[in-house]
Amino acid sequence: MSLYNDILFYLNYLDTIYWGYVGFLLVAFLGIYLSIKFQFFQIFKIKDIIHEFFKVGRNFDRSKGIHPLKIFFSSVGGMVGIGNVVGIITAVQIGGPGSLFWVWLAAPLGALIKYSEIFLGMKYRITKNNTFEGGPMYYLKAAFKSKFFPITVAILLCVYGVEIYQFNVICDSLSDNMHINKILIIPPFLMMVLYACRGGIKRVATICSILMPFFMIFYTSMCFFIIIQNFSLIREVLALVFKSAFTGHAAIGGFAGSSLIVAIKQGISTAVYSGDIGIGYDSIINSQSGNKDPSSQGSLAVLGIFIDNFICTLSILVVLMSSLWQTGTQMEGSKLIQLAFSKYFPYMNVFMPFFIFLTGYSTIIAYFAVGIKCASYLSPKKGDKIYYLYAIFALIFFSFFSQRVPLLIMSLSGAGLISINLIGIYILRDKIQPPFMGEKVAMKDANEAQIKEVIEQ
Repeated sequence: MSLYNDILFYLNYLDTIYWGYVGFLLVAFLGIYLSIKFQFFQIFKIKDIIHEFFKVGRNFDRSKGIHPLKIFFSSVGGMVGIGNVVGIITAVQIGGPGSLFWVWLAAPLGALIKYSEIFLGMKYRITKNNTFEGGPMYYLKAAFKSKFFPITVAILLCVYGVEIYQFNVICDSLSDNMHINKILIIPPFLMMVLYACRGGIKRVATICSILMPFFMIFYTSMCFFIIIQNFSLIREVLALVFKSAFTGHAAIGGFAGSSLIVAIKQGISTAVYSGDIGIGYDSIINSQSGNKDPSSQGSLAVLGIFIDNFICTLSILVVLMSSLWQTGTQMEGSKLIQLAFSKYFPYMNVFMPFFIFLTGYSTIIAYFAVGIKCASYLSPKKGDKIYYLYAIFALIFFSFFSQRVPLLIMSLSGAGLISINLIGIYILRDKIQPPFMGEKVAMKDANEAQIKEVIEQ
């Protein structure tokens, strides 16, 4: 096990350095630049963005695209889930309460990055077999005028599309609470994932549009109940968050302590992972929308980021108010949040595994559908078949590791994706138009010849 521990140590070190310095600077620079360029519309136009949510489904291309709101909930299904409930708790366990501040900072900056990648994905999308195809593989061709980066991103998205972390968390939760061997849980769960993904993004969008509203209403209600019960602690908790955001946090209880750089790394990387900021996943999902206006569809993603960040905040406040975060690395994040809720609600050993299963399932199938798209892009004939075999192996294999191992792999693959995507977005910055600021962009269908023409220019 010495070699395994050594590899894990160096991968963790690389992950910390990247997100504490490179990733942080990339997100901060591009987020601030786009915010200034587009006059902070993600904040000042939030009322218009909410209004867009209620009217977006009135005019869309039914012949080739999926209903914009179904796409929105499919997008939210990838963002909101176990990352908000379990992953964010793990961030606090490692980085301390100050991680929450860096999660907050990443939201408004990341919202414009998310908007930009969706806008570009739709702007450069093509029509293939009477359906839309888009995403970073297409707009990166225009940005770099090379096939190398689109292919690299497609490969990384294939890795990222197999959500080994959330699959692991669900299997652990069901096994621990139902006292069933994990080997008996994996096969039926895997079959459910494969069934949903065989129907493509359209079936995934339908499933997510059913599950996600239920999750958001029910989970936020439970969190609000706990926070109201402990409202007298809110000032103390927020003071702790702001103080440790800039100083790190000393060891306390079972918590080993953390430095400033670890708090930044945990906050930024978790926000990026939870919100899929700059990853390219959402660009592929939203390119399937029948919405004819890329700025309209992109504005919904801004709303999705703030919903995602809000749920992350509620999860952290619940755990901070219970002081359970001080157990440090001694307890898996899924068990920690279950213990926090069990102080206020009965039968959490029954409810929480079911709840985690529903939320994680929507994320897993949404990611998987994107992975299939990328595999087909790499190899139109055999890509999807090879991808299914790889996904089955990876989901089973990483189910038997600690939850932090698959989370680390997701974080590192996300690091590669965000590095390429953010540079590509910056190169194409003048092609992006914000919503609600002048004449809207008329969306025209593209084809491969049009894409080549753009690249040659």
